Amino acid sequence: MDLVDSVYALTSGFPKAEEYRLTSQLLRAIVSVPANIAEGQRRSTRKDYSHFVGIAHGSLAEVETLLLIAERNSLADADKIKPLVGQAEEISRMLNAMRQKLAVPI
Repeated sequence: MDLVDSVYALTSGFPKAEEYRLTSQLLRAIVSVPANIAEGQRRSTRKDYSHFVGIAHGSLAEVETLLLIAERNSLADADKIKPLVGQAEEISRMLNAMRQKLAVPI
């Protein structure tokens, strides 16, 4: 959830012209990460949970890509974006480990 807060703070400084383009897409993608994890956790099987963790992982990859696009297009300083990309990479490793654990039968 910290990354969600950080992305919201970052996008608040994006130009108004990006409101319905990169800003909107980035916010939808970042909110999708914890939302899919929560939805999967409430499912009745480990397979379903793993599926939703996979969707969250895909959304996180989208966030990383959109952050790099924002950096390349000078929508925010690299020193603000790079730590967020680092956080996303760390979360990505956690989600990968979670999916691996969910794949192992109890």
